[in-house]
Amino acid sequence: MLILDGLFMTLGIPFSIYYGDNDIYVLLFSGIGTAGIGGLTFYFTKDHRKDIKKKDGYIIVSSSWLVMSLFGAIPFVIHGSIPSYTDAFFETMSGFTTTGASILNNIEELPHGLLFWRSITQWMGGMGMIVLSLAILPVLGIGGMQLFVAEVPGPTKDKIHPRIGETAKRLWGIYVIFTLVETVLLYLGGMTVFESINHAFTTMATGGFSTKQASIAAYDSPYLQYVMIVFMFAAGINFSLHYHLLHFNFKVFSKNEEFKFYTKLTVVIALLVAVVLYFSNYADLEKSFRDSLFQVVSLITTTGYVTADYEMWGPFFQVLFFLLLFIGGCAGSTGGGIKVVRHLLLFKNSLLELRRLIHPRAVIPVRFNGTAVPQDIISNVLAFFLFYILIFVVGTIIMSILGLDFLSAIGSVATSLGNVGPAIGSVGPSYNFAHIPDLGKWLLSILMLMGRLELFTILIIFSPAFYKK
Repeated sequence: MLILDGLFMTLGIPFSIYYGDNDIYVLLFSGIGTAGIGGLTFYFTKDHRKDIKKKDGYIIVSSSWLVMSLFGAIPFVIHGSIPSYTDAFFETMSGFTTTGASILNNIEELPHGLLFWRSITQWMGGMGMIVLSLAILPVLGIGGMQLFVAEVPGPTKDKIHPRIGETAKRLWGIYVIFTLVETVLLYLGGMTVFESINHAFTTMATGGFSTKQASIAAYDSPYLQYVMIVFMFAAGINFSLHYHLLHFNFKVFSKNEEFKFYTKLTVVIALLVAVVLYFSNYADLEKSFRDSLFQVVSLITTTGYVTADYEMWGPFFQVLFFLLLFIGGCAGSTGGGIKVVRHLLLFKNSLLELRRLIHPRAVIPVRFNGTAVPQDIISNVLAFFLFYILIFVVGTIIMSILGLDFLSAIGSVATSLGNVGPAIGSVGPSYNFAHIPDLGKWLLSILMLMGRLELFTILIIFSPAFYKK
């Protein structure tokens, strides 16, 4: 993983050379140093036991994301663009976890090579760094499945190939294809090659890092915004469905309950917001619809791009968009958050519970895509919601102790845990996280990691039962 980390750091050097920036040697030495340490570690442990058990998978995934972020922050610190290591780590963890929360007050001042590295962290984290290693480093052998399960947790697992390595390759193939197509479309819309690549990286990763301080609001182009809406929405869909789409199997979309619920939820909320905006004399009908659809898709998919400061629209939108921080994309997508399928299963189980109270002897299972969902999956979903809310409450209390007001405290924790980016209060779309105390940034960084790995991968390591044979 460190070798990959170092190699990807150097990919921004061509842009540094082209634009004449001063970060060439920073990226070169950081990349060589990181890859070198990874290479030495690999060499001295090359005779280790190859079979990776389930417990090993959880530890490897958790520590990999942490170590990748620790090393990934080095270029920013050495260059001096982010002199504080705490800030640099926060920015890098936000990148790898595709959160999109930033401490930068003037993004345009960063040299192009570092901006490119910043976007690459999200692109790598979007599909998952471990999945990337499974796609190109079969050295992990039979233990690959344990890593995949640890990094891509959730109530559904759609393997598109019996071999986990082939599954990873095909997922990454789809990911690359979508990224290339979006890059071309953004370029045709007036972005430079550099801007097109960066925004395609961070759109498909549902990350939200932009090369502009004003995010997508800096591009006053309906065409660009509609293109990004399409690809944000696509990135929030289970990638196994995209695999079937590329093989012209369209029936899977009509049969997939999560996709239908995800689509209906997005459309209904976007239309509601658009209607309220239009009749509030916000703008003409097209702009009201476009800004509404963009913000709703961006928040539901946990991308975090903005085209307008939705906090200025009024209290109704502030509450509504705060609630959207808790939805997330579909399972198997690059989106973070709770995931649509969990909401759907929780809703179905709650309705069936009413029927079970009326008919206590009846066996009424929850059905998803026409199949009965095992009770252990339902228990997992209920436990997930309980832990999620508990962590949110504890995190909010700690952030308030550190001096944040109520809206900023709940907003910063919700957006970090949901891997979204902008929130409400002093961490809203017009602000950033630079003012958060250092201790708060480390806490939010941990919450980002927990949210990206969907809680259990991290929590299980701190469970006493994890260390018992």
